[in-house]
Amino acid sequence: MSAAQSMIPVTLIPGDGIGPEVVTAARRIIEATGAPIAWDEQRAGADVFREGLPSGVPDDTIGSITQTRVALKGPLETPVGFGEKSANVTLRKLFETYANVRPVREMPGVTTPYSGRGVDLVVVRENVEDLYAGIEYMQTPGVAQALKLISAKGSEKIARFAFAYARSEGRTKVACATKANIMKFAEGEMKRAFEKSAPDYPDIESWHVIVDNAAHQLVKRPEQFDVLVTTNMNGDILSDLTSALIGGLGFAPSANIGSEVAIFEAVHGSAPKYAGKDVINPTAMILSGVLMLRYLGLFDEAAAIEHAVFVTLESGVLTGDVVGYDRGTPTSAYTDAIIDNLGKRTENWAIRETTPIELPQLDPAPDYVRPKERAVVGLDVFVESPLPASELGASLMELTQDTKLSLKMISSRGTKVFPPTGSFTETGDHFRCRFIIKQDPGDLPDDDVHELLQRISSAYRWMHIEKLQEFDGELGFTRDQGEN
Repeated sequence: MSAAQSMIPVTLIPGDGIGPEVVTAARRIIEATGAPIAWDEQRAGADVFREGLPSGVPDDTIGSITQTRVALKGPLETPVGFGEKSANVTLRKLFETYANVRPVREMPGVTTPYSGRGVDLVVVRENVEDLYAGIEYMQTPGVAQALKLISAKGSEKIARFAFAYARSEGRTKVACATKANIMKFAEGEMKRAFEKSAPDYPDIESWHVIVDNAAHQLVKRPEQFDVLVTTNMNGDILSDLTSALIGGLGFAPSANIGSEVAIFEAVHGSAPKYAGKDVINPTAMILSGVLMLRYLGLFDEAAAIEHAVFVTLESGVLTGDVVGYDRGTPTSAYTDAIIDNLGKRTENWAIRETTPIELPQLDPAPDYVRPKERAVVGLDVFVESPLPASELGASLMELTQDTKLSLKMISSRGTKVFPPTGSFTETGDHFRCRFIIKQDPGDLPDDDVHELLQRISSAYRWMHIEKLQEFDGELGFTRDQGEN
């Protein structure tokens, strides 16, 4: 095989702000190891937005990643006032990089309140679902709705990925953080998938923790965690918290891994006020490059860079975010020092022995969960009204009395307000009105739905409906506070 044939193609996206500087640092160091990488430089981000492309990601960039299946990406600015979705999120979703991996560990020479405690953990964040679906509506002029979409399949994929990742790094514990005590269906999907998957990994200790307690425990005793897997929004918040434990975002790499494509990037943003000043800390991007090399099976090159980074930090070569920008080592000089230290080994800091990760293989069918029985028992209709709940309830009962559904209750912001409970719940102009089929639940023909909505719309604005379903005898909807 010729040298040209043995090269591994990688899409390189310099990014915005400080992106080109930190990406150049990572590229120089990777090249200095002799890693057989053939870079294909492409564009995304602010300049592309300004050219009028709403996604911020050109077709050429999408085509490159489709071919290479691997990208090393600098931070991309999410512009305010122009453009549409975040280009970062667009890339993650287009290529279904469902696993976001954010390792954090104590660094030599970087003093924090946690120094000496052996912080060394990985947050594994589901990367494409949850509130990041970005589906939002103004339901009334003063009430907004965001859809939190979490699937059984997506949850099981990320749960099994977390266990597999732990094995690949020789880790022995995986904790799952959710808010399943409150969101029993949405966050509960993650908890159930985690507990379903855990028995297949008997060599790994596992437990579930409520996410607010996880935040508490990460601050109180972070060394108890090894791998922490969680939903998208929770993971976004907790991973930034964990980076603060070890000195900040300048030391926080990440990987976005899917079944077909992987995208590697620093956690930090584009920091435009530091762009072009040769002062920024490129360690997060360099260590993202290390994650990429391991993904590509270039374990020796990855270990060489990690050793060189640790040796450099041990020697007191530190950037401005650690010691102050007036006396910190410039980005370029810090990069030179790491290159000079390639081949040296740290004696005081362990470098993990890693093996290739075995990605989970799940049933590809879209209907991943197939109930044996299902039934429709009613309909929730979301109504806008300035009336008090008692007046609205009486009016709706009169309007719909001879339909096939009867009004069971009305809630406001998740609390039952009709029939009256004797409480002092404040209501707005946004109500969930729950109608139950009077007899023979099991199906709700569209004609019956249309008739109900016509009756309601003769007096009120409605903006949203939800069928109330049961699957295998279990309710597929929640009761409101105060509802029996």
